[in-house]
Amino acid sequence: MEWERYLRQLILPQVGVTGQERLRRARVLLIGLGGLGSPLAYYLVAAGVGRLGMVEYDRVELSNLHRQILYTSSDVGRSKLEVARERLRILNPEVELLLFEEPFGPENADRILEGFDVVADGSDNFPTRYAASDACVRRGIPYVYGSLYRFQGQVGVLAGGGPCYRCLYPEPPRPDQVPGCGEVGLLGPLAGVVGSLQALEVLKWILGTGDVRPGRLLHIDGLKGEFSVFTLERDPNCPVCSGAGSGAPRAEEFQEPAPHRDPETLYLRLRSGEAPLLVDVRGEEERRAGHLGGIWIPWEELARRLQELEPYRDRELLIYCERGERSAQVVRWLRGLGFSQVYNLAGGLSAWRRAGFPLQPG
Repeated sequence: MEWERYLRQLILPQVGVTGQERLRRARVLLIGLGGLGSPLAYYLVAAGVGRLGMVEYDRVELSNLHRQILYTSSDVGRSKLEVARERLRILNPEVELLLFEEPFGPENADRILEGFDVVADGSDNFPTRYAASDACVRRGIPYVYGSLYRFQGQVGVLAGGGPCYRCLYPEPPRPDQVPGCGEVGLLGPLAGVVGSLQALEVLKWILGTGDVRPGRLLHIDGLKGEFSVFTLERDPNCPVCSGAGSGAPRAEEFQEPAPHRDPETLYLRLRSGEAPLLVDVRGEEERRAGHLGGIWIPWEELARRLQELEPYRDRELLIYCERGERSAQVVRWLRGLGFSQVYNLAGGLSAWRRAGFPLQPG
């Protein structure tokens, strides 16, 4: 071990040689390498965490660069995982990096979490957070959560023995209730603040120092420059962490994967003239960057514009967004309303571009 590398933290009485050895033996899984995942990865690797697993399947886009500090303009179009591996190896070659280039969800959560001690969630969507939190409850390991919304952020340690993410948000919101940063906007420094605080919580937990009580949530108001702390109590009726009913169910019992079509199948159907009706649920900025045609209804407008889809209730619909996450929620929502032939574009337009298929200009 290159002790000089860690000298400034070694002199802290809460770290020392014993603490640094704990960091070296730690196994951390990081989900997402975006605005939160970028500072998370940097600080965990710089601190000398022994093994860092990284889950990401997206590619670098120009609109990422104002907040995702792992990447530069020359990386646009490249795999985020590959770029992250290059940068982090340069930063600290002592850290073992494990790559998972796939979406994280209920179907692969237990496989990916195998062998890790703590999960840091840098994702930006509800399905991933539910899947990660549920899996952490099953394994009894901490889930370090972070979220962003405009000028506000939130950080906390959940799962393990509870409370868990479902105690905070018992049910996934409707698609129109949770617009992404592509719709509402975000200033880059807030992502840096929240991601850095998540890294701090991970390091404190590994070192066994400071206040890392499960359920202690820190809320950040960037506009006011105010921080506030509140405590989340375990929901006695939570079906995951409270043991209510017949025991904690698996995440699959809550969130079935949305029925989907892969980009290759859709491309062939478009060429044959037998394609389903396409529905784009992205925001205006995303739409201008290119689309597949079809109906355009931003997902925050879906509830009030549902009548526009009523004539197509018995027709096959394919919903698409940028990465397939918002559209998956829309598919589940519409199927719950009786639309029986609704499908998601797996991986969204990110997967479509990776396959080399063309887009229509915005």
